[in-house]
Amino acid sequence: MSAQAFLSQFVQVAVALALAPLLVGWVNQCRAWLSNRTAPPLTLPYRTIRKLFMKDAVVASNASPLFRLTPYVVFAAMCCAAAIVPSLATDLPFGVAADAIALVGLFALARVFIALAAMDIGTAFGTLGARREMFVGFLAEPALLMVLFTASLISGSTSLPSIVDTLAHRELAIYPSLAFAGVAFTMVSLAENARIPVDNPATHLELTMIHEAMVLEYSGRHLAMIEWAASLKLFVYSCIGLALFFPWGVAEAHAPLALLLALPALLGKLAIGGMTLAVLETVNAKMRIFRVPEFLATAFLLAVIGLLVHLLLGGVSR
Repeated sequence: MSAQAFLSQFVQVAVALALAPLLVGWVNQCRAWLSNRTAPPLTLPYRTIRKLFMKDAVVASNASPLFRLTPYVVFAAMCCAAAIVPSLATDLPFGVAADAIALVGLFALARVFIALAAMDIGTAFGTLGARREMFVGFLAEPALLMVLFTASLISGSTSLPSIVDTLAHRELAIYPSLAFAGVAFTMVSLAENARIPVDNPATHLELTMIHEAMVLEYSGRHLAMIEWAASLKLFVYSCIGLALFFPWGVAEAHAPLALLLALPALLGKLAIGGMTLAVLETVNAKMRIFRVPEFLATAFLLAVIGLLVHLLLGGVSR
């Protein structure tokens, strides 16, 4: 690997860490505007994370070392995921070492740790949230894998940089398989990031919350890392969608000047994506938890249809 590749890798992770809270602030602003409310400051997530880092962490007396370790594991997993997904460049050392399956494994690792930590204290809310989180993940991860497999069949590789390189240099056309996969990915992304209609990140109602129920016992620097990791997860999922369905603007290998142009392109696409997410959350209502299996089963079905459409059309073309 060249020095340019390691530079691209470092810049991409640094940009992800810096822009992830900004994306959350932008989505919150758009939601407020669409609801005709006064919008919070764009930098509010940064202020919240800074305030939490300055406070002391209060830990329950019966908490095990797993409870203290979980925020660091979850944050590290999201940083590794941000290093794998080609948001700025395709010349990434981490992209060669890990593929799309490893990316899903990182999401699963973070989910398992935060669910175990939620049950570690023994509170009712934590256990309730952990059960719901594992239930959602059990249904969402297969759909995400089917979406990634559809893109990997087109490129002939499970490496995300290879997928982006292949899709970005194809002729501009409508691929039915990617259309089905795009709808499925949107549904999975809403569920995985605890967004409406599956979950509401702004509520603490015991009958509806999933993610918030698992982090109620955290405070101080531990809560700051979990909040930062949650914003990183939203950022990574947004970059996965951009890499699979809007791959244009990503810098190619051995193109140092293209890296400077990739950052404005990424900002523009994230701004449009954040506004689209705010619109989806505004026009939809929170569904009952018993309807979530139907929602995610539909996403899995659409992803499988996209996979089958690609295989059938590929077989016909051959």
